[in-house]
Amino acid sequence: MSTTTTHDCSHDIIVLTPIFHEKIWGGRRLADDFGYDIPDGDIGECWAISAHPNGDCTVASGVFAGKTLSELWDEHRELFSAAQGDRFPLLIKILDAREDLSVQVHPDDAYAAEHENGSLGKRECWYVLDAEPNTTIIIGQRAHNRKELACMIDEGRWNDMLNFIPVHKGDFFRIDPGTVHAIKGGTLILETQQSSDVTYRVYDYDRLGVDGKPRELHIQQSLDVVDYDLVPPVSGKVAAPEIDGITNLMTCDNFVVDRVVVSGERMLKQPHPFLCVSVIEGDGTVATSAAGKPHTLTRGSHFIVPAGSGDLTLTGTMTLITSYVPEG
Repeated sequence: MSTTTTHDCSHDIIVLTPIFHEKIWGGRRLADDFGYDIPDGDIGECWAISAHPNGDCTVASGVFAGKTLSELWDEHRELFSAAQGDRFPLLIKILDAREDLSVQVHPDDAYAAEHENGSLGKRECWYVLDAEPNTTIIIGQRAHNRKELACMIDEGRWNDMLNFIPVHKGDFFRIDPGTVHAIKGGTLILETQQSSDVTYRVYDYDRLGVDGKPRELHIQQSLDVVDYDLVPPVSGKVAAPEIDGITNLMTCDNFVVDRVVVSGERMLKQPHPFLCVSVIEGDGTVATSAAGKPHTLTRGSHFIVPAGSGDLTLTGTMTLITSYVPEG
């Protein structure tokens, strides 16, 4: 008597088509390093997993091909199990900073909801994929209160005000709402963040935008949301231990981010409402126990593992960054 194994294609991984955004600080590394088919111009951002209105990714293949991620969230919530909220909560990006980004700060949920048409706030974190020698990054500022910060901005005392940190490949930085920050030129970063596109510019190096005019600054909003008690980091070196190939990089109310090393074959548990996965090094395959179909992975592959997929079987030599929303 023979038995057959049934597989559920609705619980296969969800592969999305990335969306690319031109930025005055962007470059061409998203094509050169990852092989993405990017538009002409200075492409600064790959929105790899996103349901945000400014870049709503489309499912590339499978039973949900052609649907946007926001449509899946609204129409097929069973794919995300117990995940709460009126929108897909995370946004996964790769940033190619050929030039310096503006010095900026993001609001928390309460401020964004009140002042930005119900938007989420923006907590984010950066995993450094590459950095040119002697590159620095800006995280934190030295003013003790609103009045002192306003004075420093008005007088252009940027070197006194800003906290510069050396940056290296493999570094990791947590950027909570209220943190003044800037990625600088020569840096390639994977960003995990809340699904928000609210940015308040504090300083933009007196650059002109594509329209030939200075880009808008948001000084009053920045003064409102800066966390004056925040203690800036001194390094991005990952101190957390690696346990069975997994390093917890960040755990907060909005998301949990891990680095996962695959060498040969390994099982990866997937008990979460959904799991976002990005391949940052190497290549291999992935299959869910529910669907059984193996998918080829290369550097720059991104996908969502839905609820009910069962555990993942990963093969190859790869480094992954995974993220999920904690329950409760």
